[in-house]
Amino acid sequence: MISLLAVGAGCKPEYPACDTDKDCKDKEFCVARKCQMCRDSSDCGSGKECVNGACKAIPGYCTSRSDCKPGQDCLNNQCRSCVSDTECPSGTICLGGICDKPQCAKDDDCAQDQDCKKGRCVSAVKPEAGPPCPLETVYFGFNLSTLTSDATAALAKNVSCLKKADRPVDLVGHADPRGTTEYNMALSDRRAQSVRDYLKRAGIPAARLRPVPRGSMDASGSDDSSWSKDRRVDSEWK
Repeated sequence: MISLLAVGAGCKPEYPACDTDKDCKDKEFCVARKCQMCRDSSDCGSGKECVNGACKAIPGYCTSRSDCKPGQDCLNNQCRSCVSDTECPSGTICLGGICDKPQCAKDDDCAQDQDCKKGRCVSAVKPEAGPPCPLETVYFGFNLSTLTSDATAALAKNVSCLKKADRPVDLVGHADPRGTTEYNMALSDRRAQSVRDYLKRAGIPAARLRPVPRGSMDASGSDDSSWSKDRRVDSEWK
């Protein structure tokens, strides 16, 4: 009986069964009594991962762009196309799915019909089309900022015009040269605000209307007749 036990104790499990790593081939491990190539991915070489005990190549793994298809870059050891500059190393930007040096540093680096925007040469922004319609000037009485009937008639036309285009407008207030600089500036501001208030009530968004007081800086009159042209608000497309 003792001799039979001794013989049994010396038997090794049949490969790939195992009790310890020594029962496996070189560079194999005994896991759950079975020999396998790896316990986890740390047992595999670069570009490989442990899958069901075997080291297999990681799909799309790369160490440089040359390992990838055209239009792809090697990002965090994976072949793929970049979609934003934040994925790229410092000093490069995402261009056509690849991290590359910026195309430009200033507009002069680009073609004549292009501008340099965030390192890229892009088509220059075309200027907006001209005003969809003219805006009439509103005139005021001496030392007044209230709207006359003529002024409201002019503004009614401006409202129709302003509703044709979603563009901002400067309401430039003016005053004749009589009075101090400070007084004329405040008076021109009140006139611009009067026009703004009317347009707001007519449905024009306040965000499109910017009062710009100019006081008597642009006054050119020299008598009562010509001074009446200085007391005004000009509406100017931006």
